[in-house]
Amino acid sequence: MTTSLAPAPNSDPDPKPQAPEPPDLDACCGNGCDPCIFDLHDLAMDEYRQALRAWQARQSA
Repeated sequence: MTTSLAPAPNSDPDPKPQAPEPPDLDACCGNGCDPCIFDLHDLAMDEYRQALRAWQARQSA
């Protein structure tokens, strides 16, 4: 049996980055964790913004 690893015809080889889902407000335990889940989300958003800028630059090239 042969399987193809080629992308599907409609798949985008350079998909737009997706923003991370924010944590639920109730997910924070309020104990001052370091890092807090909201800190981790802020870091993920920074990475997302950087990836989005790079993606936008590739799209306009």
